[in-house]
Amino acid sequence: MARKIDIATYPGNVVNGEFIPTATTRHSIDPATGAPLYEVPVASKQDLDIAVKHARTAFKSWSRISHSERAALLRSFADAIEANQEQLAKLQTMEQGKPVGLANTEITMTLTWLRTFADMQLVDEVLEDTDEKTIYSTRVPLGVVGAVVPWNWPILLGMGKVGPALMTGNVVIMKPSPYTPYCDLKLGELAMDIFPPGVFQVLSGGDELGPWMTSHSGIDMISFTGSIATGKKVAESCAKTLKRYVLELGGNDAAIVCEDVDIDKCLPKIATLAFLNSGQICMLAKRIYVHESIYDQFRDQMVEFTKNNIKTGGGFEDGVIVGPVQNKMQFELVKAMYAEIDKQGWKVALEGRVRETDSKGYFIEPAIIDNPPEDSRIVVEEPFGPIVPLLKWSSEQDVIDRANALETGLGASVWSKDVARAERMARQISAGSVWVNSHFDVAPNVPFGGHKESGIGMEWGLEGFKHFTNSRSLWVWKKVFV
Repeated sequence: MARKIDIATYPGNVVNGEFIPTATTRHSIDPATGAPLYEVPVASKQDLDIAVKHARTAFKSWSRISHSERAALLRSFADAIEANQEQLAKLQTMEQGKPVGLANTEITMTLTWLRTFADMQLVDEVLEDTDEKTIYSTRVPLGVVGAVVPWNWPILLGMGKVGPALMTGNVVIMKPSPYTPYCDLKLGELAMDIFPPGVFQVLSGGDELGPWMTSHSGIDMISFTGSIATGKKVAESCAKTLKRYVLELGGNDAAIVCEDVDIDKCLPKIATLAFLNSGQICMLAKRIYVHESIYDQFRDQMVEFTKNNIKTGGGFEDGVIVGPVQNKMQFELVKAMYAEIDKQGWKVALEGRVRETDSKGYFIEPAIIDNPPEDSRIVVEEPFGPIVPLLKWSSEQDVIDRANALETGLGASVWSKDVARAERMARQISAGSVWVNSHFDVAPNVPFGGHKESGIGMEWGLEGFKHFTNSRSLWVWKKVFV
């Protein structure tokens, strides 16, 4: 029977199947109230060295056990998470700020992801088979994987790294964001009862822990999700030891709305996927291109829908879609984007409001910018907050060129009743995921990653599994020559 977690206690980092206290502790805050949360450990360089030593020892045996044994343990881990879902969802809302309903959705998705990963397997490919020899293409685990997890979706994105790493025979050291360490530490606690010591460890730390991991000679791969700027630093650091890495970085997704859509049907989803999680998801609709013949009607209906249906408030309030911005740093960045409205003279369709005078939390209400210039900051930069531009288009090729113009290429969507036309347009967009008549659909068996500066490599799906392995060619001669 799975242990029941206590969300108020954090006795130490999870190292080699035990809680290891640290000399220093710190706490994050509840972004809805500004109140301090619980004390958590802060790993030192020596703590990391010890975790890596245990991981390398554990890898020797973990890499040799059968796929079915790993799968059984991963399913047991998912069961333990499910048994604690209510408390984890509460904790997620407290530390991350997202509405508790969305926190539950994240956990439910995580359970699906882990159970799907347990059923996935990389098998040998026979390249040649003759009387003389058989040649296989095989996949072998890399060793110790460092999973560096972001603050916006810490449970799903954390387990989206851990599951494939473990199922391909690697061991994992997971580093939560300093802004959201709590749920990931609790996941490590649940794992203590399930996986052998050293197979899955969790280190909470400060800003220096990430660079220590990326430069550590005993870590064989980094799986990182975060900003483009930090991703470039990760790649630079990994290069010093030729460490493998997968980078899932920022996006600025274009959503192209054609003139033949039924606005009443498509608008609720588009609007919701512009503001979900306060805009703090890398694959939301962040540049909405609407055909000029329906632009005014679409804009007006989106404003009304947002006013009436996109409620801003604390994550435990009923009906909230937009919770607080997660941390003060991001709050200041989003505020700066809102300040550009007056500075640049952008036309506002829906004027958002920064709730600084009447709230201790980091609350910002949604804003919709009405057809700003294509070179505006709101168009070319990812705000990672609840503010979105609507833009007009008339020429199909022009709007595809505009969608492709940025150095980001994480996701994009095309909306049209003419599915063949929409698919033709979608195939011309450079992004890791492109949707027709939807946006932000993800699945554990579907590869996920970015083009251009939105990342290197893929996660999830068998393609993602491959990134946690090395390719090995195996030649088996059937006649003896010695």
